[in-house]
Amino acid sequence: MTAPEQPALEQPAPERPARLRPGSRVAVVAPSGPVPEDRLQAGLDLLRGWDLEPVVGAHVLDVHPRFGYLAGGDADRAADLQRAWCDPTVDAVLCARGGYGAQRMVDLLDWDALRAAGPKVFVGFSDITALHEAFAVRMGIATLHGPMAAGLDFLKSARAQTMLRRTLFAPETVRTVTAGRTLVPGRATGTTLGGCLSLLAADLGTPHARPSARGGLLCLEDIEEEPYRLDRYLTQLLRAGWLDGVAGILLGSWEECGAYEDVRTLLADRLGGLGVPVVEQFGFGHCEGALTIPLGVRAELDADAGVLTLAEPALR
Repeated sequence: MTAPEQPALEQPAPERPARLRPGSRVAVVAPSGPVPEDRLQAGLDLLRGWDLEPVVGAHVLDVHPRFGYLAGGDADRAADLQRAWCDPTVDAVLCARGGYGAQRMVDLLDWDALRAAGPKVFVGFSDITALHEAFAVRMGIATLHGPMAAGLDFLKSARAQTMLRRTLFAPETVRTVTAGRTLVPGRATGTTLGGCLSLLAADLGTPHARPSARGGLLCLEDIEEEPYRLDRYLTQLLRAGWLDGVAGILLGSWEECGAYEDVRTLLADRLGGLGVPVVEQFGFGHCEGALTIPLGVRAELDADAGVLTLAEPALR
């Protein structure tokens, strides 16, 4: 049986940042985990090859003296992001990598100053999900769930590079994304949102979390989480009512989360009862050749065909 199309909740449309052009200045920051210098340099060289001018945050290569999983102190990581966003000569802020730490610094940001600086392109995924949500809730802007400047999945994948570059410079050329296969059939329209499942669950109840995914096309993926933990996160979202009224769901990669058939069974069990279209293996997240998925953009999901069609380009 095909699930009926779900009506989207009427909300103000998120503001889309301007696309990049040759010569645009892009800041590279590390809001979460430490960044290997060789990978950072490789990423900067790649960006220069796109005729961009990368500007590196002062603390990108820092490592916290006590917690080696953090790229320096919370205040320093926040200051790098704040400074980059508020610099009128910077057109985009690209995260160097994920890991862990965004939740520790997000409350240190001056949201009034960030709003005053206006919308800019923001790119990242994984732990950066906490910042995607914060930018959506506190600033009402669209962002890009995409590969990061010092990520191996970006440096070694022509497909990931190509789609991100097209999205940044010519977003009208990536209005349609075809990937994945049907888990629950149907069509739905809504505004894209989401990211890393564990981060969305951890964000519940914070000042930067939206009250629910109602009316949205929810993107979910994760890495290195055993099936019972994925079950826990999904069940938490269900019990909290956060998934009530979601219009449709796109499932990305589940790297190192156990046998995919076991994960698939779990996803069908927890999400199949929502009665909304669900497409799986859509090719975003912690996977080779990861797609860039705009967040905060109106779109239509055709789960039968595995197609996401954006109502407008990700960037203006």
